[in-house]
Amino acid sequence: MPVSTTNGTDAMTTENPFDTNAPILVTGATGQQGGATARRLLTAGRPVRAMVRDTHAPAAVALEAAGARLVRGDLDDPSSLIPALDGVGAVFGVPPVAFGPTGSDTDLEAARGRSLIDAAVAAGVGQIVFSTVATTSAPTPGWEGKSAIEQYLRDRVAVSTVLRPVRFMTNYLGLAVAAIDGISGGVHRHLFPPDEPMQIIAVEDIAEFALLAFTDPSRFAGRTLELAGDQPTPVAAVAAISEATGIAVRYEQLTDDEAAALGAEIAGVVKRWREGHRWHADIEALRVIHPGLRTFGDWLAESGAAILRDHLTGGGRTK
Repeated sequence: MPVSTTNGTDAMTTENPFDTNAPILVTGATGQQGGATARRLLTAGRPVRAMVRDTHAPAAVALEAAGARLVRGDLDDPSSLIPALDGVGAVFGVPPVAFGPTGSDTDLEAARGRSLIDAAVAAGVGQIVFSTVATTSAPTPGWEGKSAIEQYLRDRVAVSTVLRPVRFMTNYLGLAVAAIDGISGGVHRHLFPPDEPMQIIAVEDIAEFALLAFTDPSRFAGRTLELAGDQPTPVAAVAAISEATGIAVRYEQLTDDEAAALGAEIAGVVKRWREGHRWHADIEALRVIHPGLRTFGDWLAESGAAILRDHLTGGGRTK
């Protein structure tokens, strides 16, 4: 079974049997993880082929300006993956979450992941790095689709790595959709108990781990990494935001009734959290692999505080 982290004695190997001049295909390139990974690979001098559905979308245009080659592709249209993968040496995949009338459509999500893996194998791609989602000691909503993708990947691709990130630090930048996440009216509302640690990760660090896997495939082949960079309490996190932005923000935990009103999956998360099921990334071990792993304070100082300040003062969407 793949390990979740490495230890300090894991020596870095230098041999890379793959052609580093061959492009890396990045799916979900206009999303958070895909975009961050594409940009990091480009900064490292790796050629990137960004798979997008709309080459004229602002995020796609920005990636092209940064040096990525855009290619149209859709995981729901397997025939579109053939030209996208032609000549590619490796793939960074993010299976898009699928929803149906009753919640997560795990069958569709798994089918999308399998389509990408099958097309990559048919194209002779030697390495795939897939990002799914962090696990807890109890199954989480929508996990079945990602689990099926992970197993299919291990069965079909020898040089594969799975990244399992926890909640993104950038979630604080979003709108408070359906009364959860983001910041609205100076309040951040979520499911988590206010004074218990909550693991979070910068999307830039997901990109760093992807780069490490592509740089040293033999070291990361067959491995699964649960990813987090910090674990502040929700109250500590909003206090850090308040200090970094100069704008008062407070935290409120949703009540059980409010969570239930958002649907069975949300209510299930609350139940599992109350029973003690938590994300379990070993942050100190991860820092051995990636010494620059960002804390929440690092992320705020680097970019988060400036963007949040703009949003919170009316320059962005979150008010």
